[in-house]
Amino acid sequence: MTDFKYAAELIETARGIASAGKGILAADESTGTIGQRFSGISVENNEENRRKYRQLLFTTDGLEQYVSGVILYEETLFQTLDNGKSVPEQLKSKGIYIGIKVDKGIKPLAGTNGECVTQGMDDLDARCAKYYAQGARFAKWRAVLHIKDSVGGTPSPVAIIENANTLARYASICQQNGLVPIVEPEVLMDGNFPIEVAAANTERVIAACYKALSDHHVMLEGTLLKPNMVRSGSDASPQASQAEIALATVRTLQHTVPPAVPGITFLSGGMSEEDASMALNEINKAPGPKPWALTFSYGRALQQSVLKSWKGVDANVPAAQATLMVRAKANSEAARGVYAGGAGGEAASTSTFVKGYVY
Repeated sequence: MTDFKYAAELIETARGIASAGKGILAADESTGTIGQRFSGISVENNEENRRKYRQLLFTTDGLEQYVSGVILYEETLFQTLDNGKSVPEQLKSKGIYIGIKVDKGIKPLAGTNGECVTQGMDDLDARCAKYYAQGARFAKWRAVLHIKDSVGGTPSPVAIIENANTLARYASICQQNGLVPIVEPEVLMDGNFPIEVAAANTERVIAACYKALSDHHVMLEGTLLKPNMVRSGSDASPQASQAEIALATVRTLQHTVPPAVPGITFLSGGMSEEDASMALNEINKAPGPKPWALTFSYGRALQQSVLKSWKGVDANVPAAQATLMVRAKANSEAARGVYAGGAGGEAASTSTFVKGYVY
């Protein structure tokens, strides 16, 4: 069972992150992944540039109006900003909860059709304790599942079960060490399949996760879910509309996610910044019971335009921070179902999709 000394804190943290109209900035890109982002703006991938870019994000005036939590990569958790504050101190000064990516990436699952399982369980308890001492209060672990056919062969039962049990074990270890676990079973929307296939498989995956979480005695009130939205496969034609995405996504969650879970923080899954905001807005407008906060945990869909505004130039920091605020406000409005669209102009409509995306 969850360590009693953390129970109240876990519940408070999860509820705080799921506050109305607020969401998560996912700034936990690995060194390799941020390097790919930097290459697109001709910025060298070194520790100082990574620090300066994250500093830009975390010192943005007013960010806390729209962002309740930030997920960090381990390097960032221990960095110091130009104002003399550590990154945790800076975020705490804004009332923003500090999160940490704790998985160590995916590895092939032998005997399957290119499926995978996430690694990082060894020493996870010690790392969680270290991160808690540094100020982290929630964590993220990403599982990746694939749809490679339309007949139910993938994701395979073994991939679903292995990833569900790994997520549940991770969640239990996090709670024992004071961290709210974000459970992230991402079903990739790569391939040629209709939204109905995506819905059926996403439901299978999420249902298995909550069975495993129950088996591992995880306290759901001290957790968050970070799922994919249910969409057509990237190569499918025609593509489902935003309203169809919203209805399929909400229906899938209604079938699988207990009301004890305080919040569902969607990943953007390679959608453009604007599409991710509009889809979230439609989800919050969808009919039927929605007993959880439905909000965002966006990386690419909050940062793509910011990077293009910054370009590694100190003089561009104010413009880049203004760009971040535009997108953060748009997603805050979407989390309340009142986003009218159009924030960020044409740049916000550029796709962020990467096939087989890894962090």
